[in-house]
Amino acid sequence: MAAARSPRGRRVTSAPRPLPLPARSPRVRCGAMRPLTEAETRAVFEKLGRYIGENIQLLVDRPDGTYCFRLHRDRVYYLSEKLLKVATSIPRDNLVSLGTCFGKFTKTQKFRLSVTALDFLAPYAKYKVWVKPGSEQSFLYGNHVLKSGLGRITENTAQYQGVVVYSMADVPLGFGVAAKSTQECRKVDPMAIVVFHQADVGEYVRNEDTLT
Repeated sequence: MAAARSPRGRRVTSAPRPLPLPARSPRVRCGAMRPLTEAETRAVFEKLGRYIGENIQLLVDRPDGTYCFRLHRDRVYYLSEKLLKVATSIPRDNLVSLGTCFGKFTKTQKFRLSVTALDFLAPYAKYKVWVKPGSEQSFLYGNHVLKSGLGRITENTAQYQGVVVYSMADVPLGFGVAAKSTQECRKVDPMAIVVFHQADVGEYVRNEDTLT
């Protein structure tokens, strides 16, 4: 408390002025599950469209019910509306994951497709690449596909087109981006890259702790 004397000599005391309270910032529930915004939906659909084109609609309107996408802790999940109703009863702090993780948004808001989406991309893929048995292991270690390891490629595949990578036994191994068109693949050097690696099922072992 501060003390002072009035002109008549009386001692006058005054209470200290209260400090101003800091402005409250709005609460943002970063971990809350929510629908995707328009920009987020566009980013996800553009990435999926590179691999399955207009077949995206088949992921949403399915014979076994209606499915949707939800964002939870920067990850995009694909799930049925029936499962969504069940998930809403779980406290958000206790909810770890739901449905199938299709990928995640980076800090710069770019969507990165995950290998966990492979089972849903493979049935609807428009462009495919098959690798020879001797090159499967290399791809499953995260390496690009070389011309020497290329078994087959879908006709009329354009350069930089998204492709799903299969073994010669038609087992989905992952996905990537065509580094060369179908026509270019026929005449390039055996050591030339024909598919840029994006994801592979070997990540279930290499990145076991981060895949959800």
